[in-house]
Amino acid sequence: MGLLTFSLNVTLDGCIDHEAGIADNETHALFTRLMDANGAMLWGRTTYEMMEVYWPLVARGEIDAPPAIREWAEKLEAKPKYVVSTTRSEFPWTNSHHVTGDLTTAVRALKDQYPAGVLVGSEALATELDRLDLVDEYLFLLHPVIAGHGPTLYARGLPAHRRLELVSAEPLRNGTVALRYR
Repeated sequence: MGLLTFSLNVTLDGCIDHEAGIADNETHALFTRLMDANGAMLWGRTTYEMMEVYWPLVARGEIDAPPAIREWAEKLEAKPKYVVSTTRSEFPWTNSHHVTGDLTTAVRALKDQYPAGVLVGSEALATELDRLDLVDEYLFLLHPVIAGHGPTLYARGLPAHRRLELVSAEPLRNGTVALRYR
């Protein structure tokens, strides 16, 4: 059974707005390695919709991007993408699949299907998966930024606190730190 890893960019003040962090070659290379090491992506509808309007264009070369960012886009294009949604059922982006039925059963099946692991990149979905005790690992890319606005990590709350074990801390040259917990 693969691990379910919640992976997300977060600022020092807890902001998870995708435009608040540092999106450079180094951070994209880190996420490309992470994606390579895992079997599939799992998103909520909102994250899927945000990603589908931009990354396929980068992968096809319709948007100019540096090599590390293009590599991320090309690998994302090929990666299996699973989407949890109750309001949408069609997901035309390459290799995208709708997750239906009981969420616990569906996520456990994905973990069984992908022994290399599954990455969750949607905060609302990850919070729900945390409530269901399905998240095995957390990888937060902590950016040296105070956003002062925007959505925050776990704004919807959890029923109880979680005590985690630090697995690794990898500082990047841009001041960002990749923090992995179990």
